[in-house]
Amino acid sequence: MIRTYPWYDKVDREQALAQGDVIKSCPTAVPRVLPHGESKLSADISEYDVIVMSQSCDLEFKKLRFVLVCPLAELPQAKELIPELKEKGRCESVRRGNVPGLHMLNKCDIKGMETDYFVVDFKTALSVPFELLETLVQGNRRTMRLLPPYREQLSQAFARFFMRVGLPVDIPGFK
Repeated sequence: MIRTYPWYDKVDREQALAQGDVIKSCPTAVPRVLPHGESKLSADISEYDVIVMSQSCDLEFKKLRFVLVCPLAELPQAKELIPELKEKGRCESVRRGNVPGLHMLNKCDIKGMETDYFVVDFKTALSVPFELLETLVQGNRRTMRLLPPYREQLSQAFARFFMRVGLPVDIPGFK
């Protein structure tokens, strides 16, 4: 017997923002590099589908001015954005958690909200104003919420990526 355990749940605009919320078309400001001698900052606005990474308790009690989010894309689009995913066996390596900076989430099978697999890009973590995300939630851009224990697995994968340590000299391998 195959056991099922839901990965996602529907959310509505009345529910508070939480870790694991998927938000469509989240605008983010990307500052332009200033030419030498310039002092006036300008930025491009880019939109990403994102997943909220900040802790739900910090969001609930409004302890943050900015919320940490990471872009995510359905697998076919992710392969276009991240060409290395087209390499043989690479998607399986991401699924297994063996590719630092990328994390795979299951398909969503909620009726009317079906998706392909998602790939989360930790290397492009973004900080978005809390108030902006609340506005997007009210505008129905939040589609679903990643549920425990998959939400905690995502958070742990991000922590492993973030806490990596590159040693200048490692212990030699055993022969």
